[in-house]
Amino acid sequence: MSPRPDPPDVDRVAASRAAVAARRARAAVKHDVATHARTATDVLDAAWTNPHSPEGGLRVRELLTSVPTLGPVRAAKVMSELGIAESKRAAGLGVRQRSELWNYLLHREGGVAPGRLVVLAGPTAVGKGTVSAYIRENYPEVLLSVSATTRPPRPGEIDGVHYYFVSDDEFDRMIASHDLLEWAVVHNSYRYGTPRQPIDAALEAGKRVLLEIDLQGARNVKAELPSAVLVFLLPPSWEELVRRLTGRGTEDPAEQARRLETAKVELGAQEEFDYRVVNTEVGTAASEVVELMTVRGARP
Repeated sequence: MSPRPDPPDVDRVAASRAAVAARRARAAVKHDVATHARTATDVLDAAWTNPHSPEGGLRVRELLTSVPTLGPVRAAKVMSELGIAESKRAAGLGVRQRSELWNYLLHREGGVAPGRLVVLAGPTAVGKGTVSAYIRENYPEVLLSVSATTRPPRPGEIDGVHYYFVSDDEFDRMIASHDLLEWAVVHNSYRYGTPRQPIDAALEAGKRVLLEIDLQGARNVKAELPSAVLVFLLPPSWEELVRRLTGRGTEDPAEQARRLETAKVELGAQEEFDYRVVNTEVGTAASEVVELMTVRGARP
């Protein structure tokens, strides 16, 4: 194998200058934190919004040691407790590490974590309702937004718990009064909508809110509230999705076929979402969704 040619001198000079500029930019970030010009959580937000920024390239150890009164010994202990490697950079943290580091620093800064809205969507019969019900029963700290719908209740569904079942006239009134965050016609039949006031109140109080809606509704919520986190629930396989749909027995064969065609289109939209969770086992999928409710920034 022939030796790799050396890069031209001009390339080495440019790379050296870029490295120096990057070090200076990171040093400026650390100086801002040390002098209280910026908070550490502000730096993390910038790092997770733009991983290629100076903040994103900053090592977590450097950020922590820049925080006034948080010296090297304490910083090393915090990183050990949070399971963060010495060489880890801010932009390279995983979901759980982001959540725990953010909460630790926010607590030190005396702040209150802002509310977080997570929108759970996915193809028909993937189990959105089952995952949401599990979260309702096992994570009481999470507020589940209750949608309004013009469709009749299914067996076992309770008004005000699973949905607000309203008439077409009442739904029209809610639209006219701007009482809905979003609304849509689903499967070319009934209308579904998200009451705005309960979500606004919960987010202002710093609560975590879960909204389970269809794909179109998720897009509309993101347009209204860009801070919302979109989570796409996936089936383990297409065959399993078909089995779940045909097995629940709530639609006739013609409706099942139509919904499966819709599901193919919906699966193609998963790249629009911030995170994807595979619903192989309900409890595991639910815990992953709840964990994402504390994550700062977009995709890790």
